[in-house]
Amino acid sequence: MIVGRGPSALAALLLLCCYTTHAAAADLADKLRDDSELSQFYSLLEQNPVANATLSLRSCTIFVPTNEAFQRHKGPTHVLYHITTAAFSKDQLEKTVSSDMEGNPPLYITKSRNGDIYVNNARIIPSLSVELTNREGKRQVMHIIDEVLEPLTALPTAKTEINNLDALQFIQKADQLSVGDNKLRTYRSQLALMKKESLYNAPGAHTFLLPVDEGFKITTRSSLVDGKVIDGHVIPNTVIFTAASQHDEPKTSAAFEDQLKVTVSFFKQKDGKMYVKSNTIVGDAKHPEGVVLSEIVKANIPVKNGVIHLIRRPLMIIDTTVTQFLQDNGENGALRKFLEVIMDSGGAVLDGINNLSEVTILAPSNEAWNTSSIDNIVRDRKRMTDILNMHIIKERLNVEKIRQKNANMIAQVPTVNNRTFLYFNIIGEGADAKITVEGGGVNATILQADVAQTNGYVHIIDHVLGVPHTTVLGKLETDPMMSDTYRMGQFSNFNDQLNNTQRRYTFFVPRDKGWQKTELDYPSAHKKLFMRDFAYHSKYILERHLVIADHVFTMKDLAQMSLTTDNVVLPTFRDSLKMKVTEEAGRYVITWNYKKINVYRPDVECTNGIIHVIDYPLLEEKDIVVSGGSYMPESSICIMLANLIMITVAKFLN
Repeated sequence: MIVGRGPSALAALLLLCCYTTHAAAADLADKLRDDSELSQFYSLLEQNPVANATLSLRSCTIFVPTNEAFQRHKGPTHVLYHITTAAFSKDQLEKTVSSDMEGNPPLYITKSRNGDIYVNNARIIPSLSVELTNREGKRQVMHIIDEVLEPLTALPTAKTEINNLDALQFIQKADQLSVGDNKLRTYRSQLALMKKESLYNAPGAHTFLLPVDEGFKITTRSSLVDGKVIDGHVIPNTVIFTAASQHDEPKTSAAFEDQLKVTVSFFKQKDGKMYVKSNTIVGDAKHPEGVVLSEIVKANIPVKNGVIHLIRRPLMIIDTTVTQFLQDNGENGALRKFLEVIMDSGGAVLDGINNLSEVTILAPSNEAWNTSSIDNIVRDRKRMTDILNMHIIKERLNVEKIRQKNANMIAQVPTVNNRTFLYFNIIGEGADAKITVEGGGVNATILQADVAQTNGYVHIIDHVLGVPHTTVLGKLETDPMMSDTYRMGQFSNFNDQLNNTQRRYTFFVPRDKGWQKTELDYPSAHKKLFMRDFAYHSKYILERHLVIADHVFTMKDLAQMSLTTDNVVLPTFRDSLKMKVTEEAGRYVITWNYKKINVYRPDVECTNGIIHVIDYPLLEEKDIVVSGGSYMPESSICIMLANLIMITVAKFLN
């Protein structure tokens, strides 16, 4: 289907009549005809006399979609929207160029940091552009693009002609436009009530985010859309099409002043869905701080003064509880699988969340659930409930609070399971900082932080906590709290065994601060523990911490076993480990060789075992003898003395 005629169509047709069609055939047309990957656009071009006239007689730039792009495209193709009557190489393309379609609606050019160039939402495919001169001596350029360009068009039932509308005209005439089932009546009413029309008909090139009527099902929500909220839905002087957007890069909204500062950014889930989020960095009494997410329901609608994205709900407005947010985003949204698992587990978890006056949820993304290790657990309701509860914190915990807790150490936060703690760590600084959280042996990264609700926060994470997906070695290698133990095990080759999935390990891992304490207690010995020349001795010390059995020993198991004996005896690589585990003030404490050692993080699950992070190594002064720049474990000295005595006796007998 061919749609659209340029204002110069009549002149072009008259000029075309002066030439025989074949004699005036343009070289660009020859290029198109000869390229089988561009045959669909060439077929449409052949049928459009205005486009043929332009190619024959004028300078032009033509943006040609590939056949593959047409396979994804639905609806009519507007050939003249792909042509501009001036020749632009990639370097010459400015921020906007006028198309040859009726009304000359602009095409928006975005040059990304990695060198890609986009026309609206289509990427110009590198190295395929062609520049030549036609038979009339006119310079012409062809760029191959990966999407069909889609202009704003009216419904067939529209009673008035619609050409090159600005954002305000779009809002006013939305019912007559091809925007699917999306309606803008509520937002349009608030826009008029707040007298903000000038924001939407302002000349220039801006990005407009328009919430559809579906987002106003909560009847009181529309009354919260004041002038500042409307400002927060506009990114001035910047045109952002989704394919060209820098994901999670905050852009200043029109609501950015001394007393109120709101940024807006785009991000894409792995399932392809695009979202936009507002972040009220500095709020006031009517506009609380925090992030609001909204799915883009129809993206990339070009208008005369920028681009429009229709979004599912208004930004900046925080008027739902955590439970309502999960339900709103559960049906077909960013947390669909999380809600499914909650409901499949009986729904008691959701009731528990609903009963909390303050709550923070670490919600795994939809992609986080796509692992085989989770499939086996989902059927176990009790275990799944414990895992879900690991994602719930009984307080408001935003990023700023995490930073405060993390000022001098890795932040430790209890979950609704009082014996289960989460451990937050901040890697990097400023805008590039990454926040990780560990729970039940799983390290997750916060993908979207501070999604604010009336009674707390939701942080979207990339893994399900409590469902291990790495071996003991993998955990040791990636956990910042265990880096010293990992380093010591690497040069002593102790770590080699820890990837073995046929064994079950219980590993008492001293955290880095524990090893640092030994530097104060035994400075000379500590230094040598981390030297390659003494690798044998480092390995001997680590082997004492590693229990190898046909099953793992949780802290609860060890505390229970300690009730009936003075010492629990556990099998290690060389010998056995004797200890007693008690519970004091809600924390586990190990008694070993009359020393009390706190368990900092119990029960860190791995695919081939379990790790207990302890506050101090299983180490005593008599374990190490330092002399002449070397040291040996006491047992090694005994072995050497025994060998020396045997050699002496043998010589005597001879």
